[in-house]
Amino acid sequence: MAVLATAAARRAPVRGGRALVAAAVLVGWLVLWLALRGIHTLPLGTAELTPLHRRFNEINDAVGAGRNSNPVFLYVFNEIRLVIDNLVTFLQALVAQPSYGRPVPVVGWLGVVALVGYVSWVFGNVRVAALAVAGFVLFGLQGLWRESMDTLALTVAAVLVSLLIGIPLGVWAGLSDRVHRLATPVLDFMQTMPTFVYLAPLTLFFLIGPASATIATLVFATPPAVRITAHAIRSVPATTVEAAESLGATRRQTLATVLLPMSKRTVVLGVNQTIMAALSMVTIAALIDAPGLGKTVVKALETLDVGTAFNAGLAIVVLAIVLDRVTTAASERTATGVPPAEGRGRVEDARRRGRRAARWRRPLVLTGGVLTAVCIWLSHTYVWAAQFPAGSGVGGAIARTADSATAWAQGSFSGVTGGLRDVVTTLLLNPFEALLTGSPWWLVGAVVVALGALFGGRRAAATAAVCVALIVGTGLWRDSMTTLASTVAATVIVLALGVVVGVWMGRSALADRLIRPVLDAGQTMPAFVYLVPFLALFGASRFTAIVAAIVYAAPVTVKIIADGVRGVPQSTVEAAVSAGSSTWQIITKVQLPMARGALALATNQGLIYVLSMVVVGGLVGAGALGYDVVAGFSQGQLYGKGLAAGLAIVLLGVMFDRITQAAAHRAATAPGGR
Repeated sequence: MAVLATAAARRAPVRGGRALVAAAVLVGWLVLWLALRGIHTLPLGTAELTPLHRRFNEINDAVGAGRNSNPVFLYVFNEIRLVIDNLVTFLQALVAQPSYGRPVPVVGWLGVVALVGYVSWVFGNVRVAALAVAGFVLFGLQGLWRESMDTLALTVAAVLVSLLIGIPLGVWAGLSDRVHRLATPVLDFMQTMPTFVYLAPLTLFFLIGPASATIATLVFATPPAVRITAHAIRSVPATTVEAAESLGATRRQTLATVLLPMSKRTVVLGVNQTIMAALSMVTIAALIDAPGLGKTVVKALETLDVGTAFNAGLAIVVLAIVLDRVTTAASERTATGVPPAEGRGRVEDARRRGRRAARWRRPLVLTGGVLTAVCIWLSHTYVWAAQFPAGSGVGGAIARTADSATAWAQGSFSGVTGGLRDVVTTLLLNPFEALLTGSPWWLVGAVVVALGALFGGRRAAATAAVCVALIVGTGLWRDSMTTLASTVAATVIVLALGVVVGVWMGRSALADRLIRPVLDAGQTMPAFVYLVPFLALFGASRFTAIVAAIVYAAPVTVKIIADGVRGVPQSTVEAAVSAGSSTWQIITKVQLPMARGALALATNQGLIYVLSMVVVGGLVGAGALGYDVVAGFSQGQLYGKGLAAGLAIVLLGVMFDRITQAAAHRAATAPGGR
């Protein structure tokens, strides 16, 4: 304990000095705000446009006029759009839309359900197959079969192209240090961008519709495939590779017989993450006319129809859970060679049982394949097996129940929800927003650069300065500050929640076992889904977006902090206990200080997740940059302003990411940091 105290004493002046400087900067900001409030705030009306916005509109008009004559569009963008459109149309014709002169798809509901169940069993286990069948049957009972199949078709199309691009790039990055160094900052940048900002620039080149929605989705979903594949290749032990090379294996043979087989499980995990990212983006892409469940949710949110939004949101959640469970089970089977349900004991015992069951598995697989083919033929031939039977009333019942629950909650808890909204808005959000939007732009910029230099270093400060200047250039400074206020307010609450729950999980194995599955489930749900229940509770307001952002960002923040606390050496904790430290002292003087690298990383991820959700909240009254983007899609004269808003969102994300990543790196590399 004495050693710990000595080390802490050595580090305390540095951290204490930074804290004092940061406090001085904030106090100085407050004093100057009182003196300069309302000066140089760069306001812009809702319908006002800057020269940059008009220039973007002119570019959009020029691109539209030359789309069928410009060689770049004729032979590049139009051809890409045509290929993707044909792929999406084919998949929709296969399972979702009437096609080839038929009033129904090529494969009807019975064939799809049978195929999904069969594939889930082959690559997973019986439990996963039962879950998949039940989930897909629920889509039909909800009255959302066609919408669900449209969403599935777009997701599959985007995932196929993402994996076709991402896995080879990931293998290349895994084999080449130079490619890895070049790809990492690009992937970091792409993964810090909220989903919203992919949409506007892509509509400029590919118009709106299913093709552009699929292209936006595959662009968003490719980074996980590249990153995880590269990590898998680079994680193969060097001794194994050297052994293969010493036996005379060529580079290609080493890749085919050593690297890829040994990284198979991690690559399948990359497929899982790619699918989850694609599904999240497909629902958001409803804003650019992507068909499916996302469009149903968007229309319902626009009219504040909570029941319809909840019914479609439930279908999105079920689809996400099914896809996640199937790919996770496939990953576990890849690791053990047996179904996950059989691999819960010792791996060797599970493998022996798997070998004994292998002689029965092949006939069962063949029989299941024949039965699945029969179901597909029936669904192709007979209307009763092609069109899901109507009249179940389940979807209507779900919507009516959601509406009734909303009315009851708003009537019974209006005092609580209204009070909570007023307290957070009055005590946290309004003061901070007034400070940001009422300060001169150059003062806010100076404060951001100073804090960036203090916590992230000179490079972070330089990045912050460039981002601030470019945000001013977008003409949307005030809206950017409003979005920044909501993001920081939500992040403060997320971090407070993350520290409390994360420390609990990090110190208690039982709490971790109980809470982590809930957090894992929360991370599978697309961002859209979080808006629906809070819209029911709080109505359309910026507070709704903030609460949704808190819940959306909490899982990743809590898990990072929990892992950081658990990573503190047990010997260190035991030394503190033996020295007579109380639980509070152990947490505040040992575990949290030694997990400050994890705390900084949690801040980074919390900010990025909150920002992505706050801008989506533009659909439910959050205003600011999110509203500007949505208005740009719906009103042609505001397209340029929406594109500028997307750029401002990117700049905020880059600024947050660079400062907090630099702070996390500094904290992790400091003595005692984790």
